[in-house]
Amino acid sequence: MSRARVLVALALSYALLGILMNSVGVVILQSIRHFDTTKPMGSTLEACKDLSVVAASFLLATRIPSIGYRRSLLGVMAAMAMACVAASFADRFLAMQALFVVTGLSFGVAKVATYATIGVLARDPADHASITGLVEGVFMVGLLVGVWLFGWFIGADATGSQWLHVYRLLGAGCCGAALLWLVTPVDQGGVDDAEPSAAGWSEMVRLALMPATVTVLAALFLYVLIEQGVGTWLPTFNNQILRLPAAMSVQMSSIFVGALAVGRLVSGAVLRRLDWLFVLLTCLGCVALLVLASLPLAKEASGVQAIGWLDAPPAAFLFPLLGLFLAPIYPTVCSVALSALPRRRHAAMMGLIVIFSALGGTIGSFLTGLLFQKLDGALAFYATLVPLALVAGILPVIRRQQRWTAA
Repeated sequence: MSRARVLVALALSYALLGILMNSVGVVILQSIRHFDTTKPMGSTLEACKDLSVVAASFLLATRIPSIGYRRSLLGVMAAMAMACVAASFADRFLAMQALFVVTGLSFGVAKVATYATIGVLARDPADHASITGLVEGVFMVGLLVGVWLFGWFIGADATGSQWLHVYRLLGAGCCGAALLWLVTPVDQGGVDDAEPSAAGWSEMVRLALMPATVTVLAALFLYVLIEQGVGTWLPTFNNQILRLPAAMSVQMSSIFVGALAVGRLVSGAVLRRLDWLFVLLTCLGCVALLVLASLPLAKEASGVQAIGWLDAPPAAFLFPLLGLFLAPIYPTVCSVALSALPRRRHAAMMGLIVIFSALGGTIGSFLTGLLFQKLDGALAFYATLVPLALVAGILPVIRRQQRWTAA
């Protein structure tokens, strides 16, 4: 098994899924413009994606070891290649709904298979954390590339349907990833020989009832609640609070995604040298300081109308840098949890993590939107300090429980 080739295949697959998963907002906009879709109907794309992720995690996660990590990822990339090619010829909204159902199912399977493969590749817990940070960083790079890739195709669209050609490019990428998996063997070690009970839903239930698992899932739920709350409503914050033009508000929100990508890529190297608990608590402290420093600047800028990047207030650049310090938390907590478990339980644990992450993202976006409606936008983001403090309190508990008995 070539470790380098497996890492390249994982990174490419994850980046392509990142682009497709993050395109839902763009596709909603384009569906409203070109398929005469209503806004309520357009919003169903988010449900198509998220509910499919949960369904795949619940129904398929514990079956992935018996299917095989490589075969699972090869199948995911082949399915996405066909779905993207079909979407490039779409002439109605139903095709977009089908695309995001396939995308959600594929991502749910791929995330479990990816993290399980990392468990096979990792030499020790520090190496596991480093690889996880690298792969999650590449995923965020995919999100960032997707913003500009879709923007370029939409900007060059002269007929109202040419923007769909972006899916031909993405389909070719997925086809390339599938071919790479075809020639990239993955040694699953003793995972294939696990007893049948380890591959059933009962395994997820047993894991979910363990106090250490509850602690990890609580931390990840709260983290995703923060990240998705900020990421989803940052364009609205830029537009309504900082008074940036609508297009510029969306473009500047890419700073947050870019900061997440850089933070996860850098954390891979940092966690090889420093204790994970020290790194994460330091990052949480920096996030709190950035919130307390940037939001007062946002209030000062609320009376000034910006028309370009050079006119944007400091808060527009400072607040999205939260992503730099939020970035290491999710992959590191996942890595710590998986490193403490035998490999045969990684798929079941990742199934639980994906489910609770999806719930955290949905609830985080809803709560932040509710606070935006009821309170001043800056006050809505101050509320992130509450789950931030809870995560800081949970991390030392995870350290104490790190070597829980899971055999």
